[in-house]
Amino acid sequence: MQDSKGSIVNISSIASQRPGKGAAAYCVSKAAVDMLTKASALELAPKGIRVNAINPATVESNFHVSAGLKPEQAAAYLASSAALHPIGRVGVPADVAELCYFLTDTAKSGWLTGQCILLEGGRLLPIPVVQN
Repeated sequence: MQDSKGSIVNISSIASQRPGKGAAAYCVSKAAVDMLTKASALELAPKGIRVNAINPATVESNFHVSAGLKPEQAAAYLASSAALHPIGRVGVPADVAELCYFLTDTAKSGWLTGQCILLEGGRLLPIPVVQN
C-alpha cells in the first residue's frame, strides 16, 4: 500500500456514537473500529496511506437476519426504522459504496484521513420538540 499511497476504509456504525439497549458488545466493538481508524491514520499518514471509517445507521441488508431476527421481523424493523431517519428512509448498500468509492479516490479525498464519517440520514440529529 505504501507504494500506491493506498487508502483503507473501515466500516463502523453509528452504534459507536450512541449505544443501543441490548447491544453493548456491538457498540463497544464499533467504538474500537473508530479508534483503530484514528490510530492507524496517525501511524500510516507518514507513509502516504490514508485511513477513514464509514459509520452508517440502518442499511437495508441481511444484517438483522444474521443477528437472529426472522425475515419478517427484520423487514418490519427496516420499515419502522425509516421513520427514525429524518431523511425518511434507511440507507441502501449503494449509499455506503459511493462514500467508500469517494474515500478511496485520492484526487477527491486525498487530504482526508482519520475521519469516522456518519452516514445516517440524520438519525443522530436531535428530535425537535413540538409545542402546542
